[in-house]
Amino acid sequence: MISSDTMQPSGRMSRQAIAIGIVTALVGYGSSVTVVVDGLVAMGATTGQAASGLLALGVTMCVTAVFLSLFTRMPISIAWSTPGAALLATTGPVAGGFAAAEGAFVVVGLLVIIAGLWRPIGRLVASIPAPLANAMLGGILLNLCLAPFRALASIPLLAFPVMLTWLLVGRFARLYAVPAAAIVTLALLGLDVGGAGPHDLALDHLWPRFVLTQPTFSWGALVGLALPLFVVTMASQNVPGLAVLATYGFRPAPRPIFLATGIASLLSAPLGALSVNLAAITAALCAGPDADPLPERRYVAAIAAGIGYLVLGLLSAAAAALVATAPPLLIEAVAGLALLGAFGASVSAALKDEGDRTAALVTFLLSASGLSFFGIGSAFWGLVGGLTVLGLSRFRF
Repeated sequence: MISSDTMQPSGRMSRQAIAIGIVTALVGYGSSVTVVVDGLVAMGATTGQAASGLLALGVTMCVTAVFLSLFTRMPISIAWSTPGAALLATTGPVAGGFAAAEGAFVVVGLLVIIAGLWRPIGRLVASIPAPLANAMLGGILLNLCLAPFRALASIPLLAFPVMLTWLLVGRFARLYAVPAAAIVTLALLGLDVGGAGPHDLALDHLWPRFVLTQPTFSWGALVGLALPLFVVTMASQNVPGLAVLATYGFRPAPRPIFLATGIASLLSAPLGALSVNLAAITAALCAGPDADPLPERRYVAAIAAGIGYLVLGLLSAAAAALVATAPPLLIEAVAGLALLGAFGASVSAALKDEGDRTAALVTFLLSASGLSFFGIGSAFWGLVGGLTVLGLSRFRF
């Protein structure tokens, strides 16, 4: 077991770790960039604001990954919250527009900082029953995961090659299935198959630039977006991310990680970026033996991945422009393919315990319903409904 007290710096740079770090960035970016852009646009972001958000995410992921990995000498992989982006896509515009969504991003950053400073907040999030947290995530992801099959019926000329690529590549190299599908999508857009390609992307508009927007705060965005986004970020990213690191013998102190990612999220929110957090899925690439046989050199992989995200952030304007000019259903289809694994894992975990199954189903269905009361989205009501059912089932009259 490796703790922050025992890890010592290595005397030699690991080329293998650098290579794995680059692969991690390519896989992480390519498999979910469409989800992030789709989520930001759904919140009301313009193409320029979405590109700014992507660029800010690249910078913050790089800075936090490099800082935390050097500070701990552990492979602290940082990523954007793909489930959080899916929450944005399924919630849709909030009262106050994208500025109010940025206000919610600010609050999420503050809550993560508080979780690092004040342990009861972290324990409160951890006390949410796992079946309900997974059911809420499954409900958030459901509609996006249906998109690939809706696309087959509505735009078969575009959707079929993408789906076929995903299936064939996934058969031999699962990690590269979604990036390969994304590459085929870009090729189809470039060829203007079905009249779907981008027609007016001027090169001067493809240079990345920051767009500063003054965040505003509304009750609906704070309760209906910030709180579910915080829960999803902690429950589906930070907690599993720590578990993945522990699997490979790394046990960093959570407080510096929460403080660094919370501060980074807080500062980047006015630039259009949603929160950054511990990587969960791609964390295994940097923390595992493929990065380096010697655990003490694997932190280099996380640093290389962070730098890779920064370089890929320079493509933010092009990525946002392509997504903005593509058929929305096609982008949702690629996003759905990227989220199928997360959806399956969340539903399986939600329904595993028969005693909590009814409460989990209520949470899942309410979260997927799109229901909104008082301007508060369905993810929040799904969690409230599930907790109510669970409380009644455990209350003894």
